[in-house]
Amino acid sequence: MDKQGQEKFLSFILERVQDGKEDEARAILKENFRKQDEGTFSQQEIQEFVPKMIGLIKPERLEEVQAVVRKFSGDFGNR
Repeated sequence: MDKQGQEKFLSFILERVQDGKEDEARAILKENFRKQDEGTFSQQEIQEFVPKMIGLIKPERLEEVQAVVRKFSGDFGNR
């Protein structure tokens, strides 16, 4: 994912995070983006990322976020 895609993904997620959890979500996402940029981001990181983020997302937005993450992880796996 390029920098522009990362920023869009970050904004998308942060708009759907529970109040007060934005900083935690931002830190998790920035760490994942750093690993992507370094080429060290793996399918295992995706599998660790999902449960962490589920706990931060507003329950009513969870299905929407999961759909986007599934698409992202699928695209990542096709590289």
